[in-house]
Amino acid sequence: MKIRLLDIAHARSGDKGDAANVGVIARRPEYYPVLVKYLTAERVSAHFAGLVMGRVERFELPNLGALNFILHNALGGGGTRSLKNDAQGKTLGSAMLRMELEIEEQPIIRGEDNV
Repeated sequence: MKIRLLDIAHARSGDKGDAANVGVIARRPEYYPVLVKYLTAERVSAHFAGLVMGRVERFELPNLGALNFILHNALGGGGTRSLKNDAQGKTLGSAMLRMELEIEEQPIIRGEDNV
């Protein structure tokens, strides 16, 4: 089944030089294992193909129920050097939440989660 990442997580993003940082936080503790299993660095790299020119690293933060992704060579030089509309990567979290994940499980998604 396909689910929208937005239905099980929220995100924050920013920058450090030419690398963008995207934190993806599970809306409920039971959604975190789904993120760990299906939201891989390879999947994120494919989602941002053509925008992120470097590697994607993933870090697990189980105590926070979150994953942190570093998107290398993603901001055209970053800050004052970039000609991109979003040189600081502030919209990349929203862009990641548009991703759909093909999963085997069927998590119980509650309507109030997606607010």
